[in-house]
Amino acid sequence: MHRLFVAIQPPDSIRERLLGIMGGIPGARWQDEAQLHLTLRFIGEVDRHQAEDFAAALASVRHPPFEIALEGVGSFGKRGKGAVWAGVAPHGDLKALHKKVDQACLRAGIAPDMRAYHPHITIARLGRGAGPVGPFIGRWAGLSSAAFPVDSLCLYESRLGSEGASYTIVERYSLA
Repeated sequence: MHRLFVAIQPPDSIRERLLGIMGGIPGARWQDEAQLHLTLRFIGEVDRHQAEDFAAALASVRHPPFEIALEGVGSFGKRGKGAVWAGVAPHGDLKALHKKVDQACLRAGIAPDMRAYHPHITIARLGRGAGPVGPFIGRWAGLSSAAFPVDSLCLYESRLGSEGASYTIVERYSLA
């Protein structure tokens, strides 16, 4: 079985910016550079044949390249399980690309995702005992960056281990 998701890999400069703000929440599990991505669609566990069908369907996704920028930070989840994220803007092209990836899922026999899509880059995971996020969010509420290009999307495989998830890019698809 393969545990897959589709995401945008931010450029090095954006990943470095995010790594530079990490810290200050006791007990948070901060993402490392290889884990920083903007999820377009979580697929979940699929067998090899369905993974191949999905990879082929994803290759047919067409969308013009566009730009986004970092914009603020926030958190979601309940005490004991949640995340801290960096926001991105604008959302229009991201939501359109998400919809096209969802259509590729349907062509490969993968059920649609019924949750609302909220574009973000997860920067920390919060478990039981993780300390207050309010001071961090207050400090970095104005996080921003120069616009950066989105000209490809990636099919990732996720492997769960005792230290958390590790992500490997299986394939990169150009938007152009």
